[in-house]
Amino acid sequence: MPPSSSDSSRDSSRDSSRDRSRDRSRDRIVSLDAFRGLAIMLMILVNNPGDWRNSYWPLEHAEWHGCTPTDLVFPFFLFIVGVAIPLSLGKRKESAARGLLVAHIFRRSAILFCLGLLLSGFGLLFKLGPDYSVGELLSSIRIPGVLQRIAVCYLLVSLLFLACSRRMLYVVTAVLLLGYWALMMFVPVPEFGAGMIDGKDTHLAAYVDRAIFGTNHLWSAAKTWDPEGLLSTLPALATTLFGVFTGIWLKRDQPLAASLRGLLLAGVALTVIGWGWGFVFPINKSIWTSSYAVFTAGLAMLVLGACVWVFDVLAWKRLALPLQIYGVNALTVFVLSGLLGRLLSIFKVGVDPSVALQGWLYENLFLSWLDDKNASLVYAIVWVLGWFVVLAIMYRKNWIVKV
Repeated sequence: MPPSSSDSSRDSSRDSSRDRSRDRSRDRIVSLDAFRGLAIMLMILVNNPGDWRNSYWPLEHAEWHGCTPTDLVFPFFLFIVGVAIPLSLGKRKESAARGLLVAHIFRRSAILFCLGLLLSGFGLLFKLGPDYSVGELLSSIRIPGVLQRIAVCYLLVSLLFLACSRRMLYVVTAVLLLGYWALMMFVPVPEFGAGMIDGKDTHLAAYVDRAIFGTNHLWSAAKTWDPEGLLSTLPALATTLFGVFTGIWLKRDQPLAASLRGLLLAGVALTVIGWGWGFVFPINKSIWTSSYAVFTAGLAMLVLGACVWVFDVLAWKRLALPLQIYGVNALTVFVLSGLLGRLLSIFKVGVDPSVALQGWLYENLFLSWLDDKNASLVYAIVWVLGWFVVLAIMYRKNWIVKV
C-alpha cells in the first residue's frame, strides 16, 4: 500500500529533524574545536614570554590564592577533554567491543603521559651532557606535569563514563570535591598541622607529593610541591567530569536555544557557587582547590556557551576558522612548541656561554625597540602567530595528528 501524503509529510519532517540534529552536532564540534583552539592559543601565549620577569598581570599566574586569566587556561583545557568524552565515546559505550575501547583509552593515555615525560626530560638531557646515564635521567626527571595530568584525567574519567550511570557520575564528582576539601582542611600534616594551605609546602598535597615522588621528581622551581601533583589531581578529575556533563547535555535531542540556555544557566550557577566557596576554601590553581574547580568549570561553560552563540546561532563560521586551525592540532602545537622553546633556551650564541639563543633573539629583535613588558608580550604574540602559520599549512593539507 503506497504511503499517504500525511505519512510522506511526517517522514519528511523526521528526516529534516534528523538533518538538523546532525547539523547541530557538527556545529557543536566546530564550537568545541574553536574553544579548544582558544585555550591552546592562550596556553602557548602565556608559556612563551620573552622574559618571565616582565609580563602583564593577566599573563601571569596568581602568586598563590586568587585567579588570573592565565589560571583559567589549564582547567578550560581539562573541561574540553571532558566535553569530548561523551561526544567520542558515547555511541560506542554500549558496543560489544568494550574491551577494544578500553584498550584504546589506555593506549591514548599512555602516549599522552609519555609525551609529558618527554617534555620534562628533554631539557634535562642537555643539562646532564653527553656522558649522562639513564639512571641519572630517571633519578631527576619531573614525573607530574600538564600532559601527565591530562592523561590521568582522560583515563580515569573515560573509564568512569563507560562504567557509571549519569547519577553515579554526579555522586563521584561531589565526593571528589568535598573529599578533597576535607582532606586538605582537616587531615594534619606532620610538623605543620591541618588546613595549612596558605603556605606553598605546608599543606597535605605537598606532603603527599614529597612522600610519593621525592623532591627530585617534583617541579624544579619548588622541589617541595608540584602544581600538577598527585592529590590535587582529584579535583582536576571533577573539572573533567563537569566537561562530561556538558557534553552529555549538548548531545541531547533538543533545540539549540534550549541547550544554550541550560549551558549558560549552569555556568552562572557554578561560577557563583565556586566564588562563594572560595571564602571558605580559597580559589587556588596551584593546589587546584575544590572552589577553583567549580569556579573555573562555570566560567568554561560560559565561554563554551559564547562559542555556541557566535559560531552556531549567529553562524560566524569564518571567525571560527583561526581558532579551529589551532584546535584540531592542539596536542601537536603544545608538544612542538614546548620542544622548540626548550631548544632555544639550551643553544648558546656568541662567546658568552650564558647567552641562550632565545635571550639573544629577544634582546635583539624585540627589546631593542620596545620596553620590557611590551617586548615580552610581542615576543609571545609572534610565537603564537608563527605556530599559526605552521598549523594553517597542516590544516590546509588535512594533516591532523591524533593519538
